[in-house]
Amino acid sequence: MKVRTRLVAGFFALVCFGVLILRLWQLQVTEYDFYAGRASGQQLRDSVVPAPRGDILDAAGEALAVSATCWTIRALPREMADEHVEPASRALAEILELDYEDVFAKLNDRKSNDKLILRRAPKEKADAVRQACVEGGWQGIVLLEDTKRWYPQGDFAASLLGFTNVDNDGLAGIELKYNSFLKGTDGRVLSAKNAWGYDMPTDYDTYIAPVQGNSLQLTIESSVQHYLEKYLDYAVKEHNVAARAIGIVMEVDTGRILAIATKPDYDPNEPRVIADANVRAQVDALEGEERKAALQLAQQTQWRNKAVSDLYEPGSVFKLITCSAALDAGAVTPSSSFHCGGAYLVAGIPFHCANHRSHGSQTVAQALANSCNQSFIQIGPRLGKDGFCDYFAAFGLQGATGIDLPAEPKKSEFYTADRMGPVELASCAFGQSSKITPIQMITAVSAIVNGGKLMQPYIVEKITDADGRVVSEMEPTVKRQVIRPETSATMCELMEGVVNGGSGKNAYVAGYRVGGKTGTSQKLDSENAEARIASFVGIAPADDPKIAVLIALDEPHSFTTSGGALAAPVAAQVIEDTLQYYGVQRQYTPEEQQRLEAQVPGEVGRTLEAAAAELQDSGFAAKVVGSGGLVVSQYPAEGESLTRGSTVLLYSEEGLEQAVTTVPAATGMTLAEATSLLHAAGLNIKAEGPANMEGAVAVAQSSPEGERLPQGALVTVTFYDYTVPADEDVLMIPD
Repeated sequence: MKVRTRLVAGFFALVCFGVLILRLWQLQVTEYDFYAGRASGQQLRDSVVPAPRGDILDAAGEALAVSATCWTIRALPREMADEHVEPASRALAEILELDYEDVFAKLNDRKSNDKLILRRAPKEKADAVRQACVEGGWQGIVLLEDTKRWYPQGDFAASLLGFTNVDNDGLAGIELKYNSFLKGTDGRVLSAKNAWGYDMPTDYDTYIAPVQGNSLQLTIESSVQHYLEKYLDYAVKEHNVAARAIGIVMEVDTGRILAIATKPDYDPNEPRVIADANVRAQVDALEGEERKAALQLAQQTQWRNKAVSDLYEPGSVFKLITCSAALDAGAVTPSSSFHCGGAYLVAGIPFHCANHRSHGSQTVAQALANSCNQSFIQIGPRLGKDGFCDYFAAFGLQGATGIDLPAEPKKSEFYTADRMGPVELASCAFGQSSKITPIQMITAVSAIVNGGKLMQPYIVEKITDADGRVVSEMEPTVKRQVIRPETSATMCELMEGVVNGGSGKNAYVAGYRVGGKTGTSQKLDSENAEARIASFVGIAPADDPKIAVLIALDEPHSFTTSGGALAAPVAAQVIEDTLQYYGVQRQYTPEEQQRLEAQVPGEVGRTLEAAAAELQDSGFAAKVVGSGGLVVSQYPAEGESLTRGSTVLLYSEEGLEQAVTTVPAATGMTLAEATSLLHAAGLNIKAEGPANMEGAVAVAQSSPEGERLPQGALVTVTFYDYTVPADEDVLMIPD
């Protein structure tokens, strides 16, 4: 019996030990990884070390967006002595400009051992917190190195760059489009903790370094971007542009975007602050949910890159598409003629030219220069609706260009051939009834003038990793051949005619051959029937185009809404500065040569006769003051620049007072009238703008009326043709 009992007991012991050994095997071998992971999770604190975002650079490598070091300040309340809570709370609240009660509540909360005090503290504040902790002997305040986005040039290129949130994720612009490239890989710090969250007395710390994100080098030329933004800012203020202004500069042969802007914009360092003072005041005047909704709308509006994201009616600028398509298809020739009279009936619907003008007989060149609606209504049927729609698609106007910026609409608004009747074809032919984006428009215009090739527009030139190795590089891409090179060359000549004697004369730049097209389009979907978009697209040099510039002023409130009067001068300034930046040499006509500036030679010490002869050889006239025989002083001085034909005063006696005169008002005068007036006052004139063109008058002068200047001083007078009628493309088509 005893033996049997022992055998049974032994058997059960063997079974128990076997089960125990099996379980230990499972725990220590089979399921080791699982339980080791659980133990680590309970004993280790995993802290994220944020990775710096990659830099965004312009074409020359200048930084537009960088990552700056900052600090996140956290509290470990259980590790802080009770007597330290109150003084530490007061010190942190003062240093970090926080509410004392809020800081005190966090430090006094013993239920948690991890409280966020402040994110993105700058170095000086972090240093002050660190010093206060040392001096007070406080435990439980942790400073973790962090990173934040910084835009060193403030609001420069804001609508292009976009901005990031507190987690360093891109929310708009390039920052959003290329977020996965820019973001990088976060690092980690593993530290041993006990069950209460305190540091354990071990050396168990593991540091995994973060990897900085890739950097982007853009096609943007900062100088050109500055020109564009400067002149757009001026136009917005000068013409009270209600719905913002748009500008794009594109390299026509490659599709590279040299500059792109929507003004007004914002400072991406403080993207939620409404930059427009008037809009900010309107929002602040509201309360509650109404204010919240208005603030959100204002923020979304200022962040929106209208150049890429907004569909608009291009108006008469679109006549370039119709004209090039008709010429390329052989539907018309440059000498084809049309008649512009009173009302032109299409299926019983009357169409008029802008302001009911009557141009009479028009060739294609004249129709484009005068922006004649009726002529283009007649060109439309010659091309035919199928041909029109085929070229519309070929120019890339039906869908997105694919530019590497976010929020580009996938589809434009347009008529297909099966939905296009005679009236729709007529309206589309002169630029209404279709809505496209500005980036589509300038891409199509670039194809018109670059030999007929539709290029892929792009912003990012190159992507490099943290070690400078090239990850990817963009090359110019030809999408398709849209028109023949011969058609392209003809269009360049026709566009130059628009500037030299048509509706685009305010885009004239002395020494540069500029072509372009004006537009004044009706906003058909606006509640305001008077809402207009004044626009101009220019190309230069017209004989070998390098750049295209598009300017659009959305709802200007000025003396006119004409694109030729408001947008063309802006484009002219951008074109002139950009060509000078690239070192394109001016080629002056004989008439322009007469108005060029030259340096004044030095005549002091010479005889009056010799001085007058040298001045004449240099293109200047001489006026002698005094009765001596030698020149003792002169004005303007040697080396100063004067317009050829200007007068230099030669003083022939010592001690003579410098002759002074009062500046007259030249505004409103023609070049001849202004020149005569200023010369009569003893002043010299420098003319800017289309001064020599019919209809051009002085609109501004560098020295105001009544100012006292030395005789011989130079007054710069700016000329525009503000009488250029709006090539208004107003259309009311019944449903």
